[in-house]
Amino acid sequence: MKIGFIGLGNMGGPMAANLAKAGHAVTGFDLVTTPPDGVAAADSAAAAATGADAVITMLPNGAILKSVAAEIIPAMSQGAVFLDCSTVDVASAREVADMADAAGLMPLDAPVSGGISGAAAGTLTFMVGGGDLAFAAVADLFDVMGQKAVHCGPSGNGQAAKICNNMILGATMVATCEAFALADKLGLDRQAMFDVVSTSSGYSWTMNAYCPAPGIGPQSPADNGYAPGFAADLMLKDLRLSQQAAEAVDADTPMGHRAMELYADFVEHEDGAGKDFSAMLPRFESRRRSA
Repeated sequence: MKIGFIGLGNMGGPMAANLAKAGHAVTGFDLVTTPPDGVAAADSAAAAATGADAVITMLPNGAILKSVAAEIIPAMSQGAVFLDCSTVDVASAREVADMADAAGLMPLDAPVSGGISGAAAGTLTFMVGGGDLAFAAVADLFDVMGQKAVHCGPSGNGQAAKICNNMILGATMVATCEAFALADKLGLDRQAMFDVVSTSSGYSWTMNAYCPAPGIGPQSPADNGYAPGFAADLMLKDLRLSQQAAEAVDADTPMGHRAMELYADFVEHEDGAGKDFSAMLPRFESRRRSA
């Protein structure tokens, strides 16, 4: 396929490179980053989109997505797929989908899970909203960039699935870190804690696959000084999106809201900026009971 790829940062760059390695003709554009090997450079987003069978975007937020969409939609060919892999608010995703629909394009919102390592390895999970025909048209691209793509329903539902998933992830990581800090103060060995919880009812992805305690369980960012695999800054972004969505539909999400507050304190008022989201553990280790 002829693919335009807009947004070649930590996630988009490796995704575009994997598509090129698989034999697709990829033309990329980014305001800051140069395209990776195998990806041709365009001098504008519209130029990258012109004549493409599919245009993929990986952008920081909904406002930028809408701005880029307004630039590239007039340049895209009728019937092309507009595949947005950014994580943005549901309302922006649906607004862009409406714009694309009106122009005769096939829109999909397909945020990802798997982080920078998953983007590089081609093992991302895509949560996809949009039409059946559009989903089928780019199924091969999902296979190159990831290990799984789940069609979640109409436009915006990919974003809905992503923010619900990451609200669980954020709240669960907080609880996992709290539990390790409590176990430390109770004199419970961390390995014993892991051996019990990882095989009993406290089992979770944050414990079993991404343990926040260094030297415990599979290799994780905790074993690399909490260098980010998934940055606390990005977790805060996703938790804020979850609470924005919850407010819009009048959903009661107290755990998600509290997780958002804790990550906001960690990133904006403590030392969490630039660290992995599992670095909540040393934060709790150093704190006394506040309530």
